[in-house]
Amino acid sequence: MNKDVVLVLITILVALVFDFLNGFHDSANSIATVVSTRVLSPRLAVLWAATFNFLAAFFLGTAVAKTIGKGMIRLEDVDQYVVLAALFGAIVWDVLTWWWGLPTSSSHALIGGYAGAAMMHAALHTGAATMFSVIIPEGWYKTLIFIVVAPVMGMVLGLGFMVAAHWILQHKPPQVVDKWFRKLQLLSAAAYSLGHGGNDAQKTMGIVAGALYTAGFMSKSDMLANWGRFRWPIILAAHAAIAAGTYFGGWRIVHTMGQRITKLKPLGGFCAESAGAITLFGTALAGIPVSTTHTITGAIVGVGSLHRLSAVRWGVAGRIVWAWMLTIPASAIVAAGTFLLIHMIHPPA
Repeated sequence: MNKDVVLVLITILVALVFDFLNGFHDSANSIATVVSTRVLSPRLAVLWAATFNFLAAFFLGTAVAKTIGKGMIRLEDVDQYVVLAALFGAIVWDVLTWWWGLPTSSSHALIGGYAGAAMMHAALHTGAATMFSVIIPEGWYKTLIFIVVAPVMGMVLGLGFMVAAHWILQHKPPQVVDKWFRKLQLLSAAAYSLGHGGNDAQKTMGIVAGALYTAGFMSKSDMLANWGRFRWPIILAAHAAIAAGTYFGGWRIVHTMGQRITKLKPLGGFCAESAGAITLFGTALAGIPVSTTHTITGAIVGVGSLHRLSAVRWGVAGRIVWAWMLTIPASAIVAAGTFLLIHMIHPPA
C-alpha cells in the first residue's frame, strides 16, 4: 500500500479516536443534569445522549466543520504531520482533564493543537518570524469571542428560563412541578445532545476533510462543494465515533457537572439543558465552533444562581474557568512539541 495512503488512514483513525474521546470526555454535558436529577439511570442516560449525538448528523449541517477545515489555519501550511500533531495535543489535554475531573473544552483543545502544530511547521520551514502567518484571523475572532459569549448566553438563558418558570408555576405544588419536568427533561436532554453532536462532531469532520485535502485525495473544488463524494462517509463516521464515546461516558466529569457546581432539580435541569441547546443550535448553524462544555456550565451556573449566589460552588467553578483559559495554549504547546519531535525523527527529504 502507498505510504501516503497509509499515513492518511492513520490520520483519519487518530481523528476518530479524538472524536470518541470528545464524546467520552463531554458525555457529562449531555447527561449530567438528567443523572443528577435522577430522571434517568446513568446507563439509560448515556444511551439517550448517544442516540441524539448520532441523529445530529441529519439536522445541523456542516458549517462548523467548514470553519475548522479551512477557516482557521491556512491549508498551505498544513500537512499530514501537522494534523497528527494537532490531534495528539488535543488528545493529551482531554485525557489529562478527564483524569482531573475537569469539564474543559475538547473543541478548544483541538483548535489549540491545530494552531500549535501549524505554527511549529511554519517556524521550522520558513523561519520563526512567519509562524503567526498561518493563522486566519477572521476564523479565530469569532471563536475567541464565543469563549466568553457562549457560557454567558447559556447563563442568561438558563437564569431567564428559571425566572419565567417560577413565575408561571408559582401556585403549583412542588410535587406536581417535579413530575411534569421529569418528563420534559427527556426532551431537553435530547435537544442538548442533538446540539452537542451537531457542534462537536463537526470539528472532527473539518480535520478529516483537511487531512484528505492535504494528502491529495480531495480537490479544492471538493472542499468548496461540501467534500464531494466524501461528504456522507465523513459525516457518518464522525457522528458514530462521538456517539460511541458518549455511550461509554466519563463519570468523573458527570459528578463535577451534575453535583459539584450546584444541586439541580428536574425544573433546573430542564432550564439548563434548554438554554444550552438553544445556544448550540444557533452557533452550529452560524458556523461558530463553540465549547459545549462552556455552554452547559454557564447554563447550570445561571440556574443555580437564581436562588442565591451561594448556591453555586464558586471554588469548583473557578477551577473550571482556569482550565478553560489554559486549554488552547496547553494543547498548542503539546502539539508543537509533537510536531518538532516528528520533524526530528522524520526530517523532510
